[in-house]
Amino acid sequence: MIRSVKRSGALLFALMLTGCVVQQQTPAPVEPTQPTTPTQPVEPTPQPVPPPQTVPQPPKLKTINWDASVQPLVGKMVQSSGVNPGSVLLVDRIKNSTNGALQTDKATDAIQNALANNGKFTLITPEQLAQAKQTLGLSPDDSLNSRSKAIGLARNVNAQYVLYSNAQGDVKSPTLQMQLMLVQTGEIIWSGNGVAQP
Repeated sequence: MIRSVKRSGALLFALMLTGCVVQQQTPAPVEPTQPTTPTQPVEPTPQPVPPPQTVPQPPKLKTINWDASVQPLVGKMVQSSGVNPGSVLLVDRIKNSTNGALQTDKATDAIQNALANNGKFTLITPEQLAQAKQTLGLSPDDSLNSRSKAIGLARNVNAQYVLYSNAQGDVKSPTLQMQLMLVQTGEIIWSGNGVAQP
């Protein structure tokens, strides 16, 4: 039995060897290379620097002379009848209804300056206005576009009048509109228009 296992193992080994056929392969041809001499590295030629581009000038902003623009309107308002001397006036921030950005703070300051020492009105100070807005829960930048807000604010600071101001039309030369309103009744007792001065 051991013999038959040896024979069958040898037979199996022989069969395996006959299945492996070794084929001769020719090696790939080798091409000889020529040694190269080291060359100097080629430096890239510097590219010419393009001339600097001229930056176009920004458009000149047309400034508005707010003092000259509001002075005539304020003068007419102070001379209007129906205003009691010594009355307390609340000047609202000017509302921008133009077709662009407008320096409303400068315009509002010009109105305040034109009304300073006018002899007819006592103005609510910016500090009093800010305090009253805070008390009523209004934003410090609220321009009181609603008459009911303005009346509530004016009553809070004991003002008898509110001055509404509005800039409208083309931002380069807006039309200014001012309205003086009696707080107690909501009646507009004076209204005036004028074109902003450059």
